[in-house]
Amino acid sequence: MAFQIDKSFIEKIEFLIEEKNNQELQLHLEDLHHADIAEVLDELKLEEATYIIKLLESDKTSEVLMELDVAYREKILSNLNAQEIASEIQEMDTDDAADIVAELSEELKGQVIEQIEDEQFANDIVELLRYDEDSAGGLMAKELIKVNENWSVTGCMSEMRAQAENVTRVHSIYVVDNKGRLKGRLSLKDLITAPSDAHIEDVYINKVDFVNVHTEGEEVARIMQKYDLEAIPVVDELNRLVGRITIDDIVDFIKEEAEKDYQMAAGISEDIDASANIWQMTRARLPWLFLALMGGFVAVLIGETFEPAMKKFGFLFFFTPLIAAMAGNVGVQSSAIIVQGLANGTISGSIISRLLKEVGLSLLNGSALGIILFFGTHFIFGHSYLIGLTISISLISVILIASLIGTFVPIILDRYNIDPALATGPFITTSNDIFGLLIFFSIAKFILGF
Repeated sequence: MAFQIDKSFIEKIEFLIEEKNNQELQLHLEDLHHADIAEVLDELKLEEATYIIKLLESDKTSEVLMELDVAYREKILSNLNAQEIASEIQEMDTDDAADIVAELSEELKGQVIEQIEDEQFANDIVELLRYDEDSAGGLMAKELIKVNENWSVTGCMSEMRAQAENVTRVHSIYVVDNKGRLKGRLSLKDLITAPSDAHIEDVYINKVDFVNVHTEGEEVARIMQKYDLEAIPVVDELNRLVGRITIDDIVDFIKEEAEKDYQMAAGISEDIDASANIWQMTRARLPWLFLALMGGFVAVLIGETFEPAMKKFGFLFFFTPLIAAMAGNVGVQSSAIIVQGLANGTISGSIISRLLKEVGLSLLNGSALGIILFFGTHFIFGHSYLIGLTISISLISVILIASLIGTFVPIILDRYNIDPALATGPFITTSNDIFGLLIFFSIAKFILGF
């Protein structure tokens, strides 16, 4: 049964902290999962959460820190000195430790790394910090098990035991040559059943999926998903094995990217959360709101240009929200499908073929909706067939143009290495509103002759 936090439990923890009753406080927390402790800390004041972090054993603290929201974790770390931070992160895997250190100020980074007692661990962190956080190098951990292809089956067992002490979970055994270059992987079953006088080169599997340190995180996720991998080795420019990425790291990465894309699609230009201050929220939202405002001004100018039509055919005014809304909805639908396809690598073929497909789909959907709107306008509102024809043709045209924009823009942004999620928010909605009104009034002017 999952642990449930209630008000009485939080009040009990707060009371024990106030009384500095460390013994009983540890009794309440020792049997809790680290994710549950992180949830408890979220309910406490910053000083109280910091108190618990200092109280817990380092191995548990390290797990709790990784479960906390990044912004809250940064606040807690700001209450710890360099030696305390170094003590906590030494219990982590190198990738998690590097993530923690990366969140610190430049001055504090150096101080923390100097306080790490394990020199190899410190060197590994420094190496990982060189890579972009969204690349394979930034996602990988240095802990892994590797054997040399020239070792005997019997002789490699003791070496594997020594390496396994630093590995939380053994996903794979990798095989390298004398220069550390990745050669393949070793099945534990093949290792156990191999003759005692055999060598690793006789039993290892030379086919292994791998990525380069500079491979983008999205591509790593796509490969691991496609081949259903629990872990994937990472090599450098010389094909030397330098680390491995596990499925839990990729799941966290996908979650973070999804949150960023969702915010960007909603018109939020920075990665923020509910705990951000007013200035951070304003800075993240204002740019896209300004774009929407400019788009609104353009729409007003279009409406003013066709003011004579409004005076002569006032009923056109009542259909402008419908046309603008359909343009925005169709554009967002088209762009969302394209963005999803670009993210998971399922977009295939040329841009022309994709656009032609969207044209066919838009004509089909637009025609069906146009016919409904034509009869609704003619029989329900009693307008002439010319007016119904005007609105129906406008709707079909708007749907066609909106779908093309929604398809074309994300693909172009992706080609220029700009996050295509940018296209699914106010950018598409605003542009389609403008084009929708322009198309609507232009067609109305052509058919109705004002």
